[in-house]
Amino acid sequence: MNAKLPEIRRASLVDRIDMLARTAIWRVLAFFGSSHLRYRGSFADVAEAAAAVRPGTLVGYDHDAVVMHAFDMMCQINLEDYPVLFWLSQIGDDAQVLLDAGGHMGTKFRAFRQHLDLVRKLEWIVYDVPSIVRAGQQRAIEEGLSGIRFVDTLIALPRIDVLLASGLLQYLDIPFGDLLRQLQALPRHLLLNKVQTREGPTVVTLENFGCAEVPYQIRNLPQFLASLDELGYDIVDQWTVPALSRTIPTHRYLGASTCWGCYARLRSGEKVDTVEPHRRQIAANDMIPRAADEAGND
Repeated sequence: MNAKLPEIRRASLVDRIDMLARTAIWRVLAFFGSSHLRYRGSFADVAEAAAAVRPGTLVGYDHDAVVMHAFDMMCQINLEDYPVLFWLSQIGDDAQVLLDAGGHMGTKFRAFRQHLDLVRKLEWIVYDVPSIVRAGQQRAIEEGLSGIRFVDTLIALPRIDVLLASGLLQYLDIPFGDLLRQLQALPRHLLLNKVQTREGPTVVTLENFGCAEVPYQIRNLPQFLASLDELGYDIVDQWTVPALSRTIPTHRYLGASTCWGCYARLRSGEKVDTVEPHRRQIAANDMIPRAADEAGND
């Protein structure tokens, strides 16, 4: 057995050298042709990532040129949306107002309205950056779309019963708790989906939108769960979406992220019935192939 140890160490060293060589190649490609990479770089925070955006490239999401990116695709209902649909149906009459934080131009409203009687049950409010809100309002008028409104500030909103954040947290440039504290009161229900997480320290990379690069945060999951608990939320259900895992080509040694979601309920003293975490995993093999490849479709 001991005779095999040098061989094991040698194989481990070869694997390590191979990984470092591949990482070096990706970094060279990133330097000379970063416009072809979906993700690049590893930064300490959003500000550092924004400062590293390629010259001549827009920074962030709040630009007219970025507004229509992947819009039609995001209006489709996908496999990873079903846990959200399920819990919205379970919340039922316990909610009157839903805040769709980072809801783009009402993509989830459009995707879900055929499956839930949203207009009758909920006031659906989309919160997003000003350029997207302007485009969303205009498109809703053109389509005669009712039951939805758009805001770019959380000031003076009615009391929110449900906060939906599907694909928001990667792009959120403030702590999630700070976002919630801008509301009149903490929402009783949280539906978080397509949150990119990892077990190691939080990492910020840059996502390539072609005309823009957007800071993209991969959160430390234990720390994020602790922050939800500190806010007073119990996790009722959680799930993962393996097909939406992300790897940073220039920093492959950081490993792949875990795409995660949950339904959480504000603690009120009574016992909360929970679903075991392993019960729900969105099957990778059943995912529509485009979901893992389309920038901005998180």
